[in-house]
Amino acid sequence: MKNPILDDTEEDFVWQRTSPDHLWVFDKLILSRKLGYVCGPTGIDVPTPGYYIVRPCVNALGLGLGASKEYLKQDTTQLPVGFFWCEWFEGRHVSVDYKDGVQVLAVEGTKPDNTFTQWTKWHRVDDEFPLPSILTQFNEQYLNCEYIDGKLIEVHFRRNEDFDYATEEFIPVWEGENTTPPEGYSYIQYPDVHGRIGAFVK
Repeated sequence: MKNPILDDTEEDFVWQRTSPDHLWVFDKLILSRKLGYVCGPTGIDVPTPGYYIVRPCVNALGLGLGASKEYLKQDTTQLPVGFFWCEWFEGRHVSVDYKDGVQVLAVEGTKPDNTFTQWTKWHRVDDEFPLPSILTQFNEQYLNCEYIDGKLIEVHFRRNEDFDYATEEFIPVWEGENTTPPEGYSYIQYPDVHGRIGAFVK
C-alpha cells in the first residue's frame, strides 16, 4: 500500500530531473570534503579523538534522520555502512533559500540537544548568506542551504515551502501533541514522515 506522504514528493522530482553530473551535491560526505571539513566515511580513522556528527552520506528524507553525535577515539569501523563522520559544529542553525542565486529567505531553527529530527520552532531572520562559490555552477532556480555557525552542511535543489504565504514563525506539532494553537497562531495540518502532524503558524 502506498504512503501518500512519501509518494511523489518534491525530492522525487528533484532526483529525477537533476543532471548526473550534479548529483554529488546530495552526498553530504563529498560536500563536506569539498568544503575542507575534517570528515571521512565509515572505516576511515578520525584524526583526533573527540565528538563528531555521524550521519548517512545521502538521506532523501531529510530532517536529520539517522544522525547522531558520537565520541570517536580513532577507529570508525563500528559505524553503519553508508554513513560518514564530520567535525562537530556548534552554533545557530539557519536554513536559507536562494532563487536564481539571490537569497530570498532565511529562517533559524531551534530544537532540544537530544534530537536531530523534532524541531521546536523555525522563525524568519534577517541574516544574509552569500551563495557559496561551490554552488554557483548550478543553474537550478531554487537552492536551499543549511548552515550551522555559518558553515554549509547540506544542500537541496528546492525551496522551503514551510514559509509560504508570508509566514513568520513555524512551530511543528508532533503526533500526540495538543493541536490547540497558542494566542496569535493558527493551526494547519502538515504531516510528514517523521511524525509531524501539523504546525502552529503566524
